[in-house]
Amino acid sequence: MNKKPLGNPQNTIEVLQKYDFVFQKKFGQNFLIDTHVLDKIVDGAEITEEDVVLEIGPGIGTLTQHLAERAKKVIAVEIDKKLIPILEDTLNDYNNVTILNDDILKVDINKLVEEENAGQPIKVVANLPYYITTPIIMGLFEDKIPIKSITVMVQKEVAERMKSGPGSKDYGALSLAVQYYATPYIVANVPPNCFMPRPKIGSSVIRLTKYQNPPIYVVNEKLLFAIIRASFNQRRKTLINGLNNAAVVPLSKEELLLSIKSLGRGESIRGEALTLEEFASLSNDIDERIKTKGR
Repeated sequence: MNKKPLGNPQNTIEVLQKYDFVFQKKFGQNFLIDTHVLDKIVDGAEITEEDVVLEIGPGIGTLTQHLAERAKKVIAVEIDKKLIPILEDTLNDYNNVTILNDDILKVDINKLVEEENAGQPIKVVANLPYYITTPIIMGLFEDKIPIKSITVMVQKEVAERMKSGPGSKDYGALSLAVQYYATPYIVANVPPNCFMPRPKIGSSVIRLTKYQNPPIYVVNEKLLFAIIRASFNQRRKTLINGLNNAAVVPLSKEELLLSIKSLGRGESIRGEALTLEEFASLSNDIDERIKTKGR
């Protein structure tokens, strides 16, 4: 295998100098330079020789090398075309890696999984730029991509948000959305000195193990998420005012209040106090009221 693992900072510097690589701030590039963290990511993602892995943002191939040594196949999607010749160099010892120069938000991942793994579930691993963490993760879930899990390096506070529950200051629409689709587990916390260049904030590796079926029953998924978003858009407002102001459902304030009371909750309750199960019950009750009204 490759004689120069990129988890070694000196080897990383050597590769960057060889190609006169300049970090692109717009792509949020921070390359890992810690072999212990790399091992934790691959272990946390539970990669086996049966797995096909989609890696988003391979950079210069640091994590890709570790994934390729464990997985059956790795599909690495990199947006920065200047990194493609570097990847072809650093990964040339691995015959189970496919490199794609593309924007993951524009890739037809369902088609990719069909071509690369006959439509069978894959594992996603990524060291994501923080500004596109949520769109990428939610896109993978909402587009019904066949995946077993998503293991990502994200901003520490974002990882905390994904796993937090009702009543916590970190609890919000992202917590509920992630927990509707997956079980979140924080694999490791990663300090800034494990990257080049150093970010200003700490990071965490979080694994989201996808449910085969959501843990709750909801009639209208789209309505559920519209209600959740409206409940947290104005966090300090009561749930009834948040829903009424957002006008996401064609019901009067009085009708919305009846739905909230069906949960055994009063009109002073805030959205941040409701569990995922309660949001599902609320959504189903509101859906039924809308249908009854339309008859």
